[in-house]
Amino acid sequence: MANRDVELLAVGAGPSNLALAVALEELAPGLARESVLLERDEEVSWQRGMLLPEALSQVSFLKDLVTLRNPRSRFSFLNYLHATNRLNEFVNMGSFVPYRVELADYLKWTADSLSLVDLQRGRECREITPVWTDGTLTGWDTRVADGEVIRSRYLVVGAGRDARIPDLLRTVNQDRVIHSTQYLPRIAKLRKDLPYRVAVIGAGQSAAELFGSVQNDLPECKPTMVMRSIGLNYYESSKFNNELFFPSHVDKFFEARPEAREQMLKEMHHTNYSGLAPGTMDALYRSIYLDRLSGRSRLKMITMNDITDARDEGDEIVLELTDRRTGETQELRTDLVLLGTGFSPEMPRMVQEIAKSIGLSEIKVTRDYRLEIDQPATAAVYLQGVNEATHGIADSLLSVLAPRANDILQDILAHRGENPSVPPQPTSETAPIVATR
Repeated sequence: MANRDVELLAVGAGPSNLALAVALEELAPGLARESVLLERDEEVSWQRGMLLPEALSQVSFLKDLVTLRNPRSRFSFLNYLHATNRLNEFVNMGSFVPYRVELADYLKWTADSLSLVDLQRGRECREITPVWTDGTLTGWDTRVADGEVIRSRYLVVGAGRDARIPDLLRTVNQDRVIHSTQYLPRIAKLRKDLPYRVAVIGAGQSAAELFGSVQNDLPECKPTMVMRSIGLNYYESSKFNNELFFPSHVDKFFEARPEAREQMLKEMHHTNYSGLAPGTMDALYRSIYLDRLSGRSRLKMITMNDITDARDEGDEIVLELTDRRTGETQELRTDLVLLGTGFSPEMPRMVQEIAKSIGLSEIKVTRDYRLEIDQPATAAVYLQGVNEATHGIADSLLSVLAPRANDILQDILAHRGENPSVPPQPTSETAPIVATR
């Protein structure tokens, strides 16, 4: 028995569902008042484990939650800067990309600025079950950690992908294994005066940031970067490649044949994965150069090696590394393992469980991100940020947030037989949103 009935329930107050909440408030205020957004943490944040002081985002501030859908929106990043008295300083900096910490603050500001959608923090979704009425799927029961059950007709899952942790590293002491998503809060609990031996696993942006940050956060540590590749590479970020992140490219990708989609994803891999931003690459090389110059030999990098075994020995983790060139093995003894291994390409467990609960043998979505259900249904579920295989490499990024939110909302409104409202046009007297902080 449900404790509460709503029309739309969105799980996860990350960028995807915040963009949807803003679209609801601007285009469908009636539906917005019947919508709930659940966030498991006590406050809205983004990449909280990697909000490093000097880390820049990799996307233009114009690709915020709303600008590509409604450039006049009061929820834009520029209006956030205006409301927080930093617009002049940001303009003066002369950069299209904000710092990661201020982008996270923008998302928090937006969440605090919502007035119609019911955003509930500290509410973890534990289970989602389908509601059947005479053989027709009519809704979803979402059980929250405190036991409350919320019934909704529409469900939007935007909780993100699951962290990728290599199977071998699941078998060792997890107190000594830190994924990038947990880095800052967990590293803060460690003593700073100990000479930790640190293994950093990965060859992408997050691994490089971990390698650089741990040198400051644990000043006496000796970090070693371990990767399967021949070395580190830049992101492929030409203007021509970046056009493949345009919202208009989603249609072309979705309509392409499966083999063409596979080719495009393969060729675009280094635009988003297994690469470093130029600034990160240069800083990393300089740090290694200076380490060699000083003769400290504190920083090490091991390339073209696989982790073929991992075990606990007393208070340390022993990694067996196998050289891909020679087949020879070596042991790397470490006190701490940092994982810059990204996220699993598989559908998140929550999505898999939803599909299983309604008997789907395959997870497929429409162009408008609605899960295809092969049974009679008056309810629907939408998936955000996990459709790279059908909607292109930008699907997990900030680039398509605003247009994707619009696509989902328009599909819901059409499903309900409604037309969206026209957003109010700003005037010279329109004041910025000033959220309660």
